[in-house]
Amino acid sequence: MTVTPDTSTFVVSFDWLKDRIGQPDLKIVDGSWYLPAQNRDGAAEYAASRIPGAVFFDQDSIVDPASDLPHTIASAADFARAAGALGLSDTDTIVVYDGPGMFTAPRVWWLLRLFGAANAYVLDGGFDAWKAQGLPVETGAPAAPVPAKFNASVSSRAVTSFEDMRSIVEAGTAQIADARGPGRFAGTEPEPREGMLSGHMPGARNVPFATLSEDGKLKSLSELRAIFEASSLDLQKPVVTTCGSGVTAAVLTLALHSIGHRDNTLYDGSWSEWGGRDDTPIATGEA
Repeated sequence: MTVTPDTSTFVVSFDWLKDRIGQPDLKIVDGSWYLPAQNRDGAAEYAASRIPGAVFFDQDSIVDPASDLPHTIASAADFARAAGALGLSDTDTIVVYDGPGMFTAPRVWWLLRLFGAANAYVLDGGFDAWKAQGLPVETGAPAAPVPAKFNASVSSRAVTSFEDMRSIVEAGTAQIADARGPGRFAGTEPEPREGMLSGHMPGARNVPFATLSEDGKLKSLSELRAIFEASSLDLQKPVVTTCGSGVTAAVLTLALHSIGHRDNTLYDGSWSEWGGRDDTPIATGEA
């Protein structure tokens, strides 16, 4: 695809997608998920309207059923089964979108790439803006997807475990980029999930995911670099991204990959795990 030098190669525009809807090797995925306070239901909104041909990726159900944490990565076999049931193949070109844009779609993008779908992209702008611009929308009951074969081969090097995170915090072997808002990071605002302490991992830097986009579109590469650097992150060194439950951390991962940073992982348990324990060090205040 044609891109300008200052644009991410991992996102596609409305025009790009509109011109390709219906092509057999293109699959479209609605990856919308919302916090309770947002008063939105991703599945219900998908059932009402969607980009033509889109399938719904349920981020609450395509997870590890044995984990008591939200959004824990599923096993390769379970992910392959779920993706295949949605009609997705690891060789397809897959475009993921969410409602507001650059919110939860990057998590699905990251999962698809984690499990081997090299041609996964995020729609720049989101479905809310897509509808507002009068672009094609499908309503009524969605058609059942035609099952496909998804060959999943997960790379564990892209994921940071709790044990890894504890070592990173203790030894400082990687930088930590926290995607939550400044209030939650500093510990001045309560967490949206009960039973979790407030604050951040010692040594973490705050890079609120919302600062990386504007009007649902990922900012330019030069702007992304400037944001990370302003947060005192050295882009020549390893980075671990984290957030509340591992979802919006993927916005940071998308931005890092967009600017060419590859030495990064995502802490899947994120603050739901770290802040929900009584044996983890916690810092408060600004970084």
